Amino acid sequence: MIPWKLLDTGAVPDGGELRLMQRGDEFAIMAGPIVLMNNRMSGSEESLATLTLERLRGRPKPTLLIGGLGMGFTLRAALANSADARLVVAELVPAIVQWARGPLAELFAGSLDAPRVAIEVGDVGALMRRSRGAFDAILLDVDNGPEGLTRDGNEGLYAAGGLGAAYSALRPGGYLAVWSAHPSPEFTRRLSRAGFTVEELKVRARGKSGGSRHLIWMARRGK
Repeated sequence: MIPWKLLDTGAVPDGGELRLMQRGDEFAIMAGPIVLMNNRMSGSEESLATLTLERLRGRPKPTLLIGGLGMGFTLRAALANSADARLVVAELVPAIVQWARGPLAELFAGSLDAPRVAIEVGDVGALMRRSRGAFDAILLDVDNGPEGLTRDGNEGLYAAGGLGAAYSALRPGGYLAVWSAHPSPEFTRRLSRAGFTVEELKVRARGKSGGSRHLIWMARRGK
């Protein structure tokens, strides 16, 4: 078996480190022993975009905020499934943006340079707090879900204050879509308390090919 090779490391603001690993044509981004993403398992991240865009059908030129660039699965799916959506991607870790233009450039296939895409290097929570009524949808794929693995501050995205910021940043009838590796009944209740109407959607890591079961919360802001 081909061994994993360390390509680079990236510092997480406020502490922690991510590692970019390669084994043949397989890439992984890891936090300690935890695989945050792998280019052979993209189905559920793509579903984050496609399921959201299905619900926005009919809205002219919607604006979507994607929290977390990762390996670009959600971004590329959003581009492929919308003709006129504007996509703002907030990525906290500068190294991930550098990897997207370097070792992972083939995966990204030029998507970062698409005219409809804007990349913001910084905290998606801070961007939401200063963007009242700016988005038709917010798609969060940060850490492995509401637990906040790589940065303690990420937990704030999923607490009452972060959900309130997301609600305010959405336009009436907009959607907050949250990806998670694991279910969380408490998070479902938290979304409801924040004023959202909530769906829990089960998706597979490899899409139609199966794989691990993941969860997407689709939370709609009232009109």
